[in-house]
Amino acid sequence: MAEALLAADGLAIAHGRSRVVEGVTLALAPGERVAVIGPNGAGKTSLLRALAGLARPATGTVRLHGRDVSRLRERERARHIAFVAQDEHTDLPYRARDVLLLGRAAGRGDWHRYDGDDHAIVAEVAARWDLTALLDRTLDALSGGERRRVLLARAFAQRADLLLLDEPTNHLDLRHQHALLAYLRDTRATAMLTLHDLDLAAAYCTRVVLLDRGRILADGPPHEALAAERVTRVYGVPAASVRVGGRDRILIG
Repeated sequence: MAEALLAADGLAIAHGRSRVVEGVTLALAPGERVAVIGPNGAGKTSLLRALAGLARPATGTVRLHGRDVSRLRERERARHIAFVAQDEHTDLPYRARDVLLLGRAAGRGDWHRYDGDDHAIVAEVAARWDLTALLDRTLDALSGGERRRVLLARAFAQRADLLLLDEPTNHLDLRHQHALLAYLRDTRATAMLTLHDLDLAAAYCTRVVLLDRGRILADGPPHEALAAERVTRVYGVPAASVRVGGRDRILIG
């Protein structure tokens, strides 16, 4: 594996007295697209927030480019990590254009003055995510899927080294779900994303990390991590692995 961009060692995360993630060690190399999967309550969101430096672990370390994330200032983290939460307050009267410009300001300070390059990047990501006609509408006037696309476009406008995306396909229609994951694949973006759709994880990600009750049960290529018997055991549903068009797919039921 190439030198790790992000690495966690012996990570444990607690909510009060309860540990929701325990003993997680993993590394993310440039160009990898890692899907973090697992049942509800497995610890996926808690893990992603700790990797982003948004939650302090009970034990263990997270390193970004070899540096302890907890010791980096927020502005410095924002220059390297773009994070999209599973749930964000998006019913606010902010124009979509201004939200995308926030991605350009990340890591540059509160008084960053936008220039022609910033506006060009906003126009580019807006066009890619079908947002051009919506730029001057406020978030509270958009549908749930449109708001989600705005938040994802903001992350892409940030031009960070690493994308950490918590359930990025939430609220997206089928076309935009596949467009998002195909874009990550085709641009060889470095990304870690939590997903509930195992078939999308198998089809588009280079690697799958399966969490259950806060611990890693599997970490490897999709065809290994998503072995049918393992999926059946963890999720309690019948599953089958098939290969279609050179890609691994997961059939449920």
